[in-house]
Amino acid sequence: MKRLKFSIGILCCFVLLALFRFPPTAAQAQADDMPLALVLTADGAVTPTMAEYLRRGIQLAEQRGAELLIFQLNTPGGGVDVMGDIVEIIRGSKTPVVVYVAPRGAVAGSAGTVITLAGHVAAMAPETAIGAASPVGAQGEDIGETMEAKVKEILKAQVRSLAERRGPEVVALAEATIEEAKAVSAGEALEIGFVDFIANDVHDLLSQLDGYQVETLEGDRTLHTANAEVSNMALTLIEQLLAVLTNPNIVFILLTIGVQAILIELSNPGGWVAGFIGVVCLSLATYGLGVLPVNWFGLIFLATAFVLFVLDLKAPTHGALTAAGVGSLVVGALVLFNSPTTPQFQRVSVPLVIISSLITGGIFAVALAFAVRAQRTPIRTGREALVGRVGVVKDEIPAFGAGSVQLGGELWSAESAQGGPITPGSRVEILHVTGIRLKVKEI
Repeated sequence: MKRLKFSIGILCCFVLLALFRFPPTAAQAQADDMPLALVLTADGAVTPTMAEYLRRGIQLAEQRGAELLIFQLNTPGGGVDVMGDIVEIIRGSKTPVVVYVAPRGAVAGSAGTVITLAGHVAAMAPETAIGAASPVGAQGEDIGETMEAKVKEILKAQVRSLAERRGPEVVALAEATIEEAKAVSAGEALEIGFVDFIANDVHDLLSQLDGYQVETLEGDRTLHTANAEVSNMALTLIEQLLAVLTNPNIVFILLTIGVQAILIELSNPGGWVAGFIGVVCLSLATYGLGVLPVNWFGLIFLATAFVLFVLDLKAPTHGALTAAGVGSLVVGALVLFNSPTTPQFQRVSVPLVIISSLITGGIFAVALAFAVRAQRTPIRTGREALVGRVGVVKDEIPAFGAGSVQLGGELWSAESAQGGPITPGSRVEILHVTGIRLKVKEI
């Protein structure tokens, strides 16, 4: 028993270390005579998780005295608030931050454009693009003219302050990405000075950065990146989980499972597994809903769908309410995540919605079938359950009067319903029960 407890304790320690560890590549010892380039890879929408990942990376770079931090970015965009946090983190870094739009085919769209400009150095891989930074509402919708004008002016002022060191042509392009949603290729961006380098990969970038001068909080600094040691810092398990929870497909699945589990717990109280799973799934889904641009009106359809499922179980309508619930679930998911102006990368998969809705409807249809069958099953308890059963005569039942019948393990008083005697050993069928006396007929 002591060994078992000790083993469990060791296992728990390993789990905690796995949850909160820094990746091994970021914790290796650095040679004293070799400059360090810490590389962070951000792929996906701009979310609070990305901001915390960058903040942690900059703290580690400063602790280890890294020569620079390379923030490899591939994003279609994200929230303006989170973008502002990331810009603030980058501009407040004592370690030079290189924002590198990569790999080939990557984009720095919308908020990614401003983040790229915020870097002490901006670089892009070949065949990448940057721009289209026009603001939209929190649910991905077009905002009103007055609010749009305010947000655009604030964003243009911000990009002007970030781009003015690059010249008036870059400032004009930066404003056009906001005002006209303009986007440019890597070659076009380099040609006017929107970015500083085009590099095939991180090693190519480091070779070009050697001897390049940047301006940081502590003044001008010349980068020495020749033969720099490259150290990749991966997301922790918690950061990976939070990043997954910003996927609308995952959020929809968690919502579906969570609500079903809660309904199971409510219909069969006393168990804790279904309720626990439901609470965990809904809690995780709530985080995703708080980050993603969603139309909350869709939640009304989702709630209506599950109400219809429950009603069909309580008052069976032979599947009519279940079919309506499936339709409401599909509409609710599409309204919640797939509003016309929601960016494509933040939309839920339509086939996933339909398949999940059909599976959910099928589960409730099976439950409905069991409910209907239970209603049609003959009563198995009480006196009514005796009617139709077969017993054996123990004491003769006279034409007028009572004898005895053995039914199961019990001996009952019985009288004949045929008006004639029934001899012992005969098999009889129960026709009626009056008090504690049976009325039988011989089989």
